[in-house]
Amino acid sequence: MTNENDIGSITNKEIELTLVLPSDPRVQSAIAPFSDDMLKDTDFYDRQHLCDSMYKTMKKYGGVGLTCNQVGLPFNYFVIGGHLQIESGLTLHCFNPIIVSSSKEDVLMTEGCLTFPFVFLPLKRARKVVVKYEDEQGDLKEANLDGQMSRIFQHEFDHILGINFTEKASKLKLDRAFKKAGKQMERYKNRMAKNGNKRNSI
Repeated sequence: MTNENDIGSITNKEIELTLVLPSDPRVQSAIAPFSDDMLKDTDFYDRQHLCDSMYKTMKKYGGVGLTCNQVGLPFNYFVIGGHLQIESGLTLHCFNPIIVSSSKEDVLMTEGCLTFPFVFLPLKRARKVVVKYEDEQGDLKEANLDGQMSRIFQHEFDHILGINFTEKASKLKLDRAFKKAGKQMERYKNRMAKNGNKRNSI
């Protein structure tokens, strides 16, 4: 998930990851449960190494949530938070997450997603959720989430299930959002091109 107001650098320790396209089947597919032995044949040393790499990637792209299938990885894990204006920068690393219960109260808020740059959609989600997950140490945790952290968790949990937030909006809202996103993308590209020209002229 991305913050509408937030649209970075990888150290030698972390593995640099890249977002896959929305059409990539990996971002459209549910993820099987995670176990530590799944990391043996990868470049990740352990859970912490994966968490560090995912967190750095999330921050690089200006997000507040990132699930493994968004960067083409087959792990049942996401990272959320890390923004000072949301729960004072609270960060949660969630392996094998589940939503135990949701409040009856729904809240309408605008969401974005790193998989869909510049696309923002007003969606209703439960205000509160009770969740369980394994942390970066493999310990089972339970949390009561409210407000934005609750929404971000729900958004990323949808990714775990292979569901993108665009599937929750009407065609009319989607058409408007993609049209607006296209214009913003053009402005972004033009701005980057101008900045590139300025650098090349120095």
